[in-house]
Amino acid sequence: MSEVTATDSPVPGAAARSVDVWKVYGSGEAQVSALRGVSIELERGAFTAIMGPSGSGKSTLMHCLAGLDTVTKGEVAIGDTKLTGLSDRALTNLRRDKVGFVFQQFNLLPTLTAQENILLPLSIAGRKPDRDWYNTVIDTVGLRDRLKHRPSQLSGGQQQRVACARALVSRPEVIFADEPTGNLDSRSGAEVLGFLRHSSRDFGQTIVMVTHDPNAASYADRVVFLSDGQIVDELRNPTPEAVLDKLKSLEVPSDEASEALAVDDVEEAADPAAEPAAVAEPAGASDRTENA
Repeated sequence: MSEVTATDSPVPGAAARSVDVWKVYGSGEAQVSALRGVSIELERGAFTAIMGPSGSGKSTLMHCLAGLDTVTKGEVAIGDTKLTGLSDRALTNLRRDKVGFVFQQFNLLPTLTAQENILLPLSIAGRKPDRDWYNTVIDTVGLRDRLKHRPSQLSGGQQQRVACARALVSRPEVIFADEPTGNLDSRSGAEVLGFLRHSSRDFGQTIVMVTHDPNAASYADRVVFLSDGQIVDELRNPTPEAVLDKLKSLEVPSDEASEALAVDDVEEAADPAAEPAAVAEPAGASDRTENA
């Protein structure tokens, strides 16, 4: 299968980009290349879905683009800021100020109300919310009557809408969503996907979503397909049927199954989404403590 470079037509002022990115785990006979020279530009204000067979490297790519994982080789940037070579503190500040996250597990703090969870990143950064924008976000996700409720008092769909509001309220450069509907029923999933699409089309918010669901991907403006750690194709204005047909054509051959499973194991072991702290950015809080 020939490799497709998704930067054939460079986009001025892309929200995020990677150039010839490699991510290699292990060494010697145990070495696994999760990404193999991936170059992509994510259009500002667009909703992009990243898909591929199991073990294709899609989650690894998202983690590298979001600054949650380092690259072995190549360059990653968010806006005009190159992530490659930044210190841990600089990366923490960049994620806090320029990146929003929506994970499959919601990652809400159980002792905080919905409102407190939504405002947490701004509180950690020592910033006050823009009240007009905050009210717009709250009304858009339909949470006005649930702001004083704790996560245990909310449905799964409501919890994920809290997570979406939290990601959007700070007006980040880009929001990364990792399987945001994976734990939701079809109705709640459609509500969350509709909100993400609305955020992109009406608010100009850049959204990057990793998903395995063709229906979820059809909400995006563009779907980028990975296979064996490389970008191999993309669709514009996708439909569920077109996405499903493309995925079927990318199924991993049997002689590559073992390596794909190895990549999956490595991605799961290194998945920052497994830690609630990835959203709340406690490292930023530590920085503040050190500065005090």
